[in-house]
Amino acid sequence: MLESLRDGWIGLRNRLAAEPRFQSFAARFPLTRPFARREAAGLFDLVAGFAYTQILLSVVELGLLEHLQREPLDLPTIAARTGLPVESADILVKAACTLGLLQKLSNDRYTLGLKGASLLGNASVMDLIRHHKLLYRDLLEPVKLLKDPTQPTELSQFWAYARSAAPDALGDGIVSPYSKLMATTQALVADEILDSYDVSQHQTLLDMGGGHGAFAIAAAQRAPNLKLHLFDLPAVAAEAAKRFAANGLSDRTTTFGGSFHDDDPPAGADLITLVRVLYDHPDEAARVILGRARNALAPGGTLLIGEPVAELPGAERMGHPYFGLYLLAMKGGRIRTTTELASLCREAGFATATPLKTNRPLMTGIVLARA
Repeated sequence: MLESLRDGWIGLRNRLAAEPRFQSFAARFPLTRPFARREAAGLFDLVAGFAYTQILLSVVELGLLEHLQREPLDLPTIAARTGLPVESADILVKAACTLGLLQKLSNDRYTLGLKGASLLGNASVMDLIRHHKLLYRDLLEPVKLLKDPTQPTELSQFWAYARSAAPDALGDGIVSPYSKLMATTQALVADEILDSYDVSQHQTLLDMGGGHGAFAIAAAQRAPNLKLHLFDLPAVAAEAAKRFAANGLSDRTTTFGGSFHDDDPPAGADLITLVRVLYDHPDEAARVILGRARNALAPGGTLLIGEPVAELPGAERMGHPYFGLYLLAMKGGRIRTTTELASLCREAGFATATPLKTNRPLMTGIVLARA
């Protein structure tokens, strides 16, 4: 009954919202005016979103945030340091101020805005913004991609392992670019996971698909007595071993080369982590990965999944709108809810699977599964 009433109300609301006369009335009437303005602004943000991302990319690529971090600058100086004509610099600076990236001071000089200062403190996000150039090109004709997801894309070439029939045979020249991006963007995700779950309660951690070891290194810093194993493609695992050595962790770490599609990871760890792994893969492949993790766990062990999650309160726009299209272009996997992840875990033989709250759901969602 309640669902029927809700559906009827949604239909009435939509009929009114689509009526020009009602729109005009709502914009004038004092009680509805704030809602009408908010909805209009939100709609315009959807229309202008692409322009916002290009402003952001331009600010990052020109190094404008770094210039203004050192000292406030006037417009001619900004133009000279970025190599832009003064007219173009004026357009970019005013747009960046409107978006909160920059802020104008009283003496006609510009400095960082709150968003710009926050962004400058996150090198991983800066790298991701630069990486988005591939996504922009792939989404130049989004309807074409939606109608034919099999067409070639730049992202599918960048994330070559996602569609490779033999990912363990990929050389360093192919795996290195995506591994480096994953390593540089891993810091925020690692901190969020480690703030939410205490890994020091375990004896041995196996990081499946651990890349160059960014998460394992962060875990080692949190838990000095934790032994660390890493399992990834041979070329990736070799790079991880070098990073472990550079961080003085050779005596606590062991790397294993292989593909979790075809090879069993080393057994015996009482904690296995899958950090930003499953969402790269379709359900069938995810079940295989989870099954191998289940078989490798020590009795009573724990699986920790940390990755972007759909429909997570406070991060809804990061789920289906962003990762839905990103993964379509990447041709590797799909974004899931915590309920869907838990269901996959149970299908793979885990006794329980429950979500764990994080402080910043935009960064990652966490699901814990017990063997």
